[in-house]
Amino acid sequence: MSVPNRNNPYSFDEFLEWRSSVNYYRDDAFFQKVLRHFSGDEWDAVHKDLERMSEKVSYRWRDFAEKISWPEHRPYIKHYDGHNHRIDRIVRPLETEIMEKEIFSEAFFSEKTSPWLRLAKMYLVYQNGEACIACPVTCTEGLVALLEKYADTPDTKRILKHCKEGIDGDFAIGAQYLSEIQGGSDVPSNVLEAVQEDGQWRLYGTKFFCSATHADYAVVTAKPAGSEDVALFVVPSWLEGDKEQEVRNGYTIDRIKWKMGTSELTTAELTFNGALAYAVGPLDRGVANVVGIVLTYSRLTVGLSAAAFMARAVREARAYAGFREAFGLRVDNFPMLEGQLRSMELFSKRTVAAAFRLYRDFLNLPGGLKGGLATDETEETKKKRFDVRELIMLQKITASWDCTDMIRQAMSVFGGHGVMEDFSSLPRLFRDSAINELWEGPRNVLLTQMHRDFQRVSDWYRPSEFVRHVLAGADEKLIQRLGAEMDELIACPSLFVMDEKTMDICRRWDAFCHEFFHAYQDLALDEVEGAGEVTVKELEM
Repeated sequence: MSVPNRNNPYSFDEFLEWRSSVNYYRDDAFFQKVLRHFSGDEWDAVHKDLERMSEKVSYRWRDFAEKISWPEHRPYIKHYDGHNHRIDRIVRPLETEIMEKEIFSEAFFSEKTSPWLRLAKMYLVYQNGEACIACPVTCTEGLVALLEKYADTPDTKRILKHCKEGIDGDFAIGAQYLSEIQGGSDVPSNVLEAVQEDGQWRLYGTKFFCSATHADYAVVTAKPAGSEDVALFVVPSWLEGDKEQEVRNGYTIDRIKWKMGTSELTTAELTFNGALAYAVGPLDRGVANVVGIVLTYSRLTVGLSAAAFMARAVREARAYAGFREAFGLRVDNFPMLEGQLRSMELFSKRTVAAAFRLYRDFLNLPGGLKGGLATDETEETKKKRFDVRELIMLQKITASWDCTDMIRQAMSVFGGHGVMEDFSSLPRLFRDSAINELWEGPRNVLLTQMHRDFQRVSDWYRPSEFVRHVLAGADEKLIQRLGAEMDELIACPSLFVMDEKTMDICRRWDAFCHEFFHAYQDLALDEVEGAGEVTVKELEM
């Protein structure tokens, strides 16, 4: 029993000492096991490099991310200098600029960095939340993939080099400006105009959601004058020699948006007034390339960042439950809470395992990424490509949804401290995860898109065959049940009929997709868990 004591000696120091010393890579045996399983022969090299980088991610960059998240450190815009010159300078904390330079200097997209090392580095970095890093990294990845396929001029090849290998030690940052006020995710409704003037493309009009506004280059969708087709362009933020003078390339940053999450990252409204742009890919294939290439990487990253957020949240909740006492017991000795912690750990592990398994399937696609469905492939290859396309969208909606739920539960382990921003990083991760649910396609948009995708291929790929193909190795009764249900749901000719029957189909389709991807995640976790343990001795060899 407690007795009165005006000099209460209670302290959180034991928990804080653990939290300050935990190493995201060294102390995560499960992640090491996942990475060893999927990286194969690359394991030794990847492992050594992550041991080095994790020292920075877990301490230096973690502390930077915490500091820049405070409201007084949020970026703001300065439209004019003291001499009335329009500059649209985005003012960010010094810590942000230092961390950004150090992280991009890891050369994620260099020819010298293997895909598995890049993925693992991104996973560790994302455990610190958005921090003005997560979005720019994946946007740069999409820009690189686009230019690797279509860069065919000295200008676009130089941009590609700047992003991949750096120029004079400076690694460029990419962004993507797709959404407009009238359409949001409805990219075909874009009205930004691209005009050829003196043999160069110039852009005119507005974009409404432009994140990573500080980037060096942006992928921008626009319609060539007189055309209804959406084309893709790469737009430099500054032309040669203009960055030092703060003269932007024919556009203005009208305002920075006030967001509930990812607050360290500027999202802005832009007006283009003759910005020089470089066309990338066929002018009539902009939508196919932005969805098949650019958004594919962004959606993969949403799944990966959800896995990273959850891993950190659950790890800290478990540690706090092992420290805190209430009613005479350590709180992880309460069956109710212990059951919740185990459920959270399961969600976290299967999300991590599935993110890496899906990336393996993505890397194994014949010929790599292609915009839209190719018509010159065997049926089996088309099915594999279709599987990965749909799984990426399924992961995006499922992992981001689960992430918000898991972080909310993790915050509850801390009681009232769970929502105190000076006590824990979890409120910030919670807000960032809510943003991930919406960006790169809200849930309803992707659910509708997937339903249309399955209908479009049903003459050569039945829904039940897709289920059997993706869930190969799962319980046969589960495969049969999910396959039969999917055949029935896809048989609904349209999700745009406003009646009770269609709304019921929509509700069931939503629930089905969630259950189906959880089954895929469970398979991925079973695959990892069945791969054998990584022992300390093996790691030290």
